[in-house]
Amino acid sequence: MNKQILAGTMLALAVVAQPAIAQDAPAAATPPAAAPAAPVLSPAITGPLAGNSAPTNFDLGDFGKVYVTGVASGIARFQDHAVTGAGDHGSYGDLSNAQIFIQKIDGVFQFFVQAGVYSLPSLGTPYTRATRVTDSTFGPLPQAFIKIAPTANFSIQAGKMPTLIGAEYTFTFENMNIDRGLLWNLEPAVSKGVQANYTAGPLAFSVSLNDGFYSSKYSTISGSVAYTIDPKNVLAFAASGNTKTTTKSTFSTPGILNNSSVYNLILTHTDGPWIIQPYVQYTHVDNLVPQFGTTSASTIGGAILAKYSFTPEFSLPVRGEYVSSSGTRGGTAASFLYGTGSDAYSITVSPTYQYKIFFVRAEGSYVKAIHATEGAAFGKFGNDTSQLRGVLELGVLF
Repeated sequence: MNKQILAGTMLALAVVAQPAIAQDAPAAATPPAAAPAAPVLSPAITGPLAGNSAPTNFDLGDFGKVYVTGVASGIARFQDHAVTGAGDHGSYGDLSNAQIFIQKIDGVFQFFVQAGVYSLPSLGTPYTRATRVTDSTFGPLPQAFIKIAPTANFSIQAGKMPTLIGAEYTFTFENMNIDRGLLWNLEPAVSKGVQANYTAGPLAFSVSLNDGFYSSKYSTISGSVAYTIDPKNVLAFAASGNTKTTTKSTFSTPGILNNSSVYNLILTHTDGPWIIQPYVQYTHVDNLVPQFGTTSASTIGGAILAKYSFTPEFSLPVRGEYVSSSGTRGGTAASFLYGTGSDAYSITVSPTYQYKIFFVRAEGSYVKAIHATEGAAFGKFGNDTSQLRGVLELGVLF
C-alpha cells in the first residue's frame, strides 16, 4: 500500500465544506394530517426489503425510547461446480439470519446491539453454514457500538461497527441481492474501532481508526465523504488501508486483504421506482514476501446495482460486475481472485416480494473466472471456470 497516498486521501476526507443554501418551498394553507414516519433504524437496508414500519419500542422516560426489532430467514441453494474440497455442496438449506436488534437512536447517548446467528453468502466462494460462519467470523454479537451525539451534525461512536467501504452491506436482508458480489469479497465487513461523523449541508464525512478485516490490530484508517448533489443523486468516495504490515491470517482476517488498501467511488441515483448504483473499486497490496511470500498486486473493478419496483410489494434487483487483477498467471503477485492475474465477472437477478413484514425472494447468478490458475476456481478439482447458482430466501423482518 502506498502510505503517502492513503495519508493524503484521509486528509482530503477531513476537509470541511460550506453549508448548502436551503431551497424555498411554498407553504400549504392547511397542512394535511400525515402519519408519523417510521424511525430510521439500524442495520441499514438498501432495498428492496424494508424494515418493520411499526417497530416494537419501550419508552423509558427520560432515557428515551429503546427499539427492539429483528430478522428471521432461511435459504435453499442450488449450484453447479461446487467446490467440494472446501466443504461446499450442490444443494442445501440453512438459516441465513436469526438476529435481534436493540437500539436507542436519539439523544446524546445512543447505542446499537445486534445479536444472533447469520450466514454470509457471496458469489464465487464456497458457502459456509450459519453456525460455523458465526463462530469463525464476528461471533453471536456481530455488531455492537455506542454513539455520543452532542449535536445534530457531529457524533463519535466506538465498538464493533459496519465498514465504511463498499456499496453492499454485510447481511443478506440489507442488500438488493441475496448473495453479495465479487467486489464485496475484497472489502472489510465489520471492524472494531472508533469513528467520528460530521455533516455540513450536503456533505457527510466519516473517519475511523479500526482493525480492518477484524484483525484486532488497530492500525487501519478508513474514511468516507458523501455529497448529496440533489434529492435524486448522492456521490460518495471511500478509502481504507492498513498503516503497517500485520501477519495475522484467519478465516475472518485474510492476510493479503488485511494488508491491502481499497478505494471506492459510488453514485446512487433514486428516481421513482428506480434505484441505480454504479461504482468502481481499486485495491492494492504491497510486497509481502517476508510475511506471505507474495509480491505487490492490485485489482480494478466496477459494478452496477439496480432495482425497479413494479409495485410497492414486488421489485426486481439486478447486479453486474467485472473485476481484473494484476500479475501474470503462475507468478508471485498476490492473488485476489482465482489465481495471480485472473479476472472475473458476474450477473445476478433477484426478484423480490414483500408483504408487510414477510418476504420471499429468488435469485439466479452466474460467475465466470478468466485466466484462472489451475485448481483455484470451481468444481471438485478447482478447474471449472464458471458457476451457476440459484437461491430462494424466505423470512420476516419484525
